[in-house]
Amino acid sequence: MEEEPVETTLYSLSDEAPEPVERRDGERHLTLFRVGSVTVGDRRELCLIKNISAGGMMIRAYCALTAGTRISIELKRGEQIHGTVSWIQDGSAGIEFDERVDVVELLANSMEGPRPRMPRVEVRCIASVRQGSQVYGMRAHDISQGGLKVESARDLEVGSDVVVTLPGLSTQTGVIRWRDGRSYGITFNRLLALTELVTWLQQQRELLRHAS
Repeated sequence: MEEEPVETTLYSLSDEAPEPVERRDGERHLTLFRVGSVTVGDRRELCLIKNISAGGMMIRAYCALTAGTRISIELKRGEQIHGTVSWIQDGSAGIEFDERVDVVELLANSMEGPRPRMPRVEVRCIASVRQGSQVYGMRAHDISQGGLKVESARDLEVGSDVVVTLPGLSTQTGVIRWRDGRSYGITFNRLLALTELVTWLQQQRELLRHAS
């Protein structure tokens, strides 16, 4: 049985604050975003964190916000991050931080202790995916300890076993769990070790900075 794509908080290695995202008509995902709290003046409200990068985040707030408003965001570990609302669109708000944050450190801290979902991290690299005797190069979009999202024009069978290789990471066996257009969700048979994933993400961040 094909599983439905799950949309969770996306961690980005980019230094830039998130921009508004256009959603295709009829596009549906289960959503399990990370919960935070937003403070505006003397008001404190819950929010859902949709996307976070070193320079800012995209949230869905449950209070009225306007562009230019000064706010602070509190994540689960209790740290206050200060910033300014830069845009509002379709119920989502873009926040530009006063100071850049270390997303890899934030990710490592968020993985400590019980959690309902493993955080996803945006990546920009090519994954080698072997299905049977065929090997395909696919664009990797995001990764977690438990799996990978890739994009390909190939017609792959949901439920099939695959072997995934990413540059700098150990080879992982897994299963294609869902398909959404050209995107595929691959679940690893064994969780990636947290230390291995964080070290790899640090390397990817440095490669991105050197390329920019």
